[in-house]
Amino acid sequence: MTETFPSFGEGTEPPPSVAYRSELAPGLLRVYTRRYLPAALIFVGGLVLWELTVRVFDIKRFLLPRPTAIIAAFGREFGTVTAAGWFTMREAMGGFVLGASAGVGIALITARWTLIRDGLMPFAIAVNATPIIALAPIMNNWFGITNPMAKMSIVGVIVFFPVMINMVRGLSEVSPGSLELMDSYGASPRQILRRVRIPNSLPYVLGAFKVGTTLSVIAAIVSEYFGGSRNALGVYISQQAALFHFAEAWAAILVASFSGIVFYLVIVAVERVVIPWHASMRAVAEG
Repeated sequence: MTETFPSFGEGTEPPPSVAYRSELAPGLLRVYTRRYLPAALIFVGGLVLWELTVRVFDIKRFLLPRPTAIIAAFGREFGTVTAAGWFTMREAMGGFVLGASAGVGIALITARWTLIRDGLMPFAIAVNATPIIALAPIMNNWFGITNPMAKMSIVGVIVFFPVMINMVRGLSEVSPGSLELMDSYGASPRQILRRVRIPNSLPYVLGAFKVGTTLSVIAAIVSEYFGGSRNALGVYISQQAALFHFAEAWAAILVASFSGIVFYLVIVAVERVVIPWHASMRAVAEG
């Protein structure tokens, strides 16, 4: 027996799921076009203006190379700069994990005991305002100039304070009504922490994670200016600049920018999975 399937002819309406998908696709296309097209046009326009400015005013390459020269250098040095970029990204990601883990752990402790929080928070804010990158020579001396742990430690310190401060804020700034409701149910402090305080802190800490992605890449590269493996991106940039190979140095900067963007987008994807209920995520979904 031959199995037949209904067709959607005249006078027949498609199922709601089919109709919904057919209406959703153009809507998503309009949302993404409205959101990303202006940025893409500005980016392309900026590159064209950059190229024309350098050519018209005959700006020397040691001041500002042309985008076409940078792209050509990127093609020539593709294997070298991508390998260096991956080496530096491992340092950045390792330091990010160290700093973020320590920040979350210390925040959970300080948020539990008010005395520790009141004593530690001013110190954390003060240290966060200092140029932590000045620790690079000290870390190089502790761990060794070519040891990736020296760079990870610097990245970890820089990421630690934004994560800890924002996590403490999220754990502390809880709606009094939510706390009263949990008290009325006879919830223990651990249950309140798990069901109220930690969910309330997620938008704060994920926002700190997004800031930490860019800070970690910057800190890893700048710390390499003080010395490091020849495979590192910061060492490559400083060497190429010293040799007046500025197009190659800008090609490495291009890799660093791309790496930072990818790292940031990973945290954005995690944020959409972890807190789809948050108002900011609903606003993004609605366009």
